[in-house]
Amino acid sequence: MQMIISLMGGIGLFLFGMNLLSSSLQQVAGGNLERTLERLTNSKLKAFLLGTGVTAVIQSSGATTIMLVGFVNAGIMKLVQAIPVMMGANIGTTVTAQILRLADVNGSGASWVSLLKPSSFAPILVMVGAFVLLCSKKKKTRGIASIFVGFGILFVGMSTMEGALEPLKESEQFVKLFTMFKNPFLAILLGILVTTILQSSSASVGILQALASTGSITFSMAAPIIIGQNIGKCVPVILASIGTNKNAKRVVCVDLMMNIINALLFVAGIYGFQILIGFSFWNSVMTRSSVANFHTLFNIVMSLVLYPFTGFLANAAGRILKEDAPNRMDTTLALLDPIFEKSPALALDQCKKVICAMGDTVQENLQMAISLAVKYDEKMFEQLEQNELFLDKAETALGDYLVKINAQSINKTENRLSSEMLHCVGDFERIGDHCINIAEVGQYNKEQSISFTGYGLQELQMLSDAAVKILDITVKSFKEDDITAAYRVEPLEEVIDGLKELLKNHHIDRLQNGTCGVQAGISFLEILTSMERISDHCSSIALYLIQRISGDYFTDKHEAARIMHKEGTEEYKALFTYYKQQYYDPLEKETE
Repeated sequence: MQMIISLMGGIGLFLFGMNLLSSSLQQVAGGNLERTLERLTNSKLKAFLLGTGVTAVIQSSGATTIMLVGFVNAGIMKLVQAIPVMMGANIGTTVTAQILRLADVNGSGASWVSLLKPSSFAPILVMVGAFVLLCSKKKKTRGIASIFVGFGILFVGMSTMEGALEPLKESEQFVKLFTMFKNPFLAILLGILVTTILQSSSASVGILQALASTGSITFSMAAPIIIGQNIGKCVPVILASIGTNKNAKRVVCVDLMMNIINALLFVAGIYGFQILIGFSFWNSVMTRSSVANFHTLFNIVMSLVLYPFTGFLANAAGRILKEDAPNRMDTTLALLDPIFEKSPALALDQCKKVICAMGDTVQENLQMAISLAVKYDEKMFEQLEQNELFLDKAETALGDYLVKINAQSINKTENRLSSEMLHCVGDFERIGDHCINIAEVGQYNKEQSISFTGYGLQELQMLSDAAVKILDITVKSFKEDDITAAYRVEPLEEVIDGLKELLKNHHIDRLQNGTCGVQAGISFLEILTSMERISDHCSSIALYLIQRISGDYFTDKHEAARIMHKEGTEEYKALFTYYKQQYYDPLEKETE
């Protein structure tokens, strides 16, 4: 009973770690990790060697493939890049058996190796990540810490599952399973079963090596068991795919296909040769070393056989798990086709379409963030995070694309447009970040049972209306190159600045008379700050649009203010008065 409880706990930790890892990678990576992995896997050989090297170090092909599931699930790695890495991982995992032939992992000859095993460094990852989460308030730092915790919990789960099943290695009945099957297909099933139970092909091969040292295992008995063990190691990867997207599930599909194809080809080849010609060592006794060598040979030969068929495996997985309808990220970022790079005018037009999509997305996000700040909803928050992932990837993709456009021979007008776009991309992405901050306040309030007063909610609604208005004007002005609309942004931004200070003073009054709690006040001020910063970024976007269209460029902050304020014209004053009467004055009069 205790073994079952430990096993279920291990599975739970494993799945939680996998989900935490994927979500943290999405938040932190943006395009940086994607570009790093792209460089490391931009050729099949590099990817193949990467998989071999990483797996040789951590001694677990399952762990390597699970990482790939996480990367693909997070959208920072493509399936076709992951397949050669998996092939290399099949070779890298044989290092454990080669080490075991020299000395036990716990022996002095290989004590340093144990430090590289996931079971050894997983608790350290969790400890370091948890410490950083407790101490840091920076979003990027906390995201990286969450990746550490996710990796650690995932490996702790694996270790817990292995530990729960550890007593089976000492069971005589369990060990006899390796020697009681003579039929090769039954022996393959045995290898699958034992590896599935132990959740580790390395442990399963290790048992076989221990049995081989007694002189009771022949080549004809060991070969099909080793083939089955290579299929059984897919089970932890299947578990890791629970709850992931379809692309991640395709990683598992390819992993299964590769190992099943390997098994079928090797069985056909080895038994066909035995029937027609015969191996002189067929019934020879195997040693610990010969088991390790056969395990390594099998994986090297079969990985090299499938190496040219990476594209075929990816296409086959796509047919088995058919593509969903294209999402916003795929369809929008596909507009940045390299074919347009040599035609700057067309390329810049494509960039504007993507930036307009970013504008539409931040408008959605602000509406959702406002709703989440008042009444938190998990599904809406997940949609907000998906939109934020699009904004992050769009920023990276547009930055790279615009740099390539600037490398072409472009005229002065195109250069100014490109410069404006680079600035606006960053501002739209920062607006998305502030929307996430507002939503996270709502999440925190729900977790801590914090609520705002009726007056606080009314004031937040007024500020929210102003923030939605300024963002709507900003997006419209950018989409339509409307300089008139752009001039309406700055007076509203000044009103929002004043509104923030007014609401802050109201909050202090409520705090002093005891109608508002300290924790609710902190959340209230965080939302005020995020709303005000959203308006700042809107002002920045409008400024770059105005200076490009008007040709009036600023040299410092004072010059920028002159441009935005139209040198104190009556038009600016009228707009300021209008917005003040609409958003500021009603709240000011309530306190008089």
